[in-house]
Amino acid sequence: MRARDIAMRTFHRRICRGMKMAWLLMASLVCVPGAAVAEDRPDRVGPWNLTELRQVPEYQWGESVGGIRQVYYRNEQYQGHPTRVFAWFGRPNRAEEAVPGIVLVHGGGGKAFREWVQMWVERGYAAIAMDLAGCGPDGTRLPDGGPGQSDGDKFAPFDEDSVSRMWTYHAIAAVIRAHSLLAAQEGVDARRIAVTGISWGGYLTCIAAGVDDRFAAAVPVYGCGFLHENSVWLPRFQSLDPQLRERWIRYFDPSQYLGLVKSPIFFLNGTNDFAYPLDSYRKSYELVPGKKWIRIEVRMRHSHPDGWAPAEIGWFVDSVCRDGARLPELGEPRIESGRVVANAHSDLPLVSAGLHYTRDEGPWQNRNWISEPARLENGQVLAEVPAGPVQAVFLSVTDARGAMVSTSWRSVP
Repeated sequence: MRARDIAMRTFHRRICRGMKMAWLLMASLVCVPGAAVAEDRPDRVGPWNLTELRQVPEYQWGESVGGIRQVYYRNEQYQGHPTRVFAWFGRPNRAEEAVPGIVLVHGGGGKAFREWVQMWVERGYAAIAMDLAGCGPDGTRLPDGGPGQSDGDKFAPFDEDSVSRMWTYHAIAAVIRAHSLLAAQEGVDARRIAVTGISWGGYLTCIAAGVDDRFAAAVPVYGCGFLHENSVWLPRFQSLDPQLRERWIRYFDPSQYLGLVKSPIFFLNGTNDFAYPLDSYRKSYELVPGKKWIRIEVRMRHSHPDGWAPAEIGWFVDSVCRDGARLPELGEPRIESGRVVANAHSDLPLVSAGLHYTRDEGPWQNRNWISEPARLENGQVLAEVPAGPVQAVFLSVTDARGAMVSTSWRSVP
């Protein structure tokens, strides 16, 4: 009996020691910073499988034009067949260290713009611009291209089982895979990759910034969410079956994803944009929980060249990815004793300020906006509320290099 008792006690001690070691191993895994980050990173957001999209896609290089290379990469299946996406890729020559990168997302009627890539390469970035209409470098459909980018494609009927055939589903997958492809290239710093898009590309940027938490910064131009509440596509939504409308909003409106954005984000739009009006615009950027900048330009024109022209885009991305000077920061505008006031902070001296207001009601696209000088005093920008009826107002400041940012607009009681 004594020998058996000793054997049992020995066995029990070994089991306890083994369990203790197992618990210590599990605790060490939980405490490893990388492991904690991996656990926090979601495998799926909305309909997108991020485990797959974070992998480097299969790709093939094409010819080089002016130092910018063609590349084709694998994307989602469409109508039962694999698809490829065409893109332009560029990287600065003779870079002595890893460079930051940027993903460039075109809008409706656009394409993979080689000149857009060239512009960012000259700025010192690796850049990739993909085609989101299933086309190649000459603008013709690829035999294995994804869905087109017409409004018919964007708002096509679908159910829970056919979400993956929709244009937005394919476009976001193409943007995130472009990110994965760019990050894998030699000499590119995967930790410093931003995304910017114009019009429908801005819409996609709003979604991608919420879905793909690897982006270091995001710059949506024009595009926003709440398209079903006010946008040029209201007639489209009104014609949809109520269940289809609700399903499209749930899967594909940026309002479902902007609250997930973790990176700094910079919104640019015009006061009278025909597609993305200021009411839906404000509701969109207000969803972002973290750092955000706004640039509302009076009567900003709407096009690809006008969308990538503002110098503030490059300065903003530089401030995140290259330790450049930050854009000025403005607080929310307040109306106090007949004045519009906002707190202002800037790395560089502020040289001017503006008050912008409209007396008009009705559609935002048709309102007339008036601009007048505002004052800079003791870390604030302020202006008197004009006499007479004023419906909405916002403030702006410009720093010594010419970077202009604005406050959100607000209604005047």
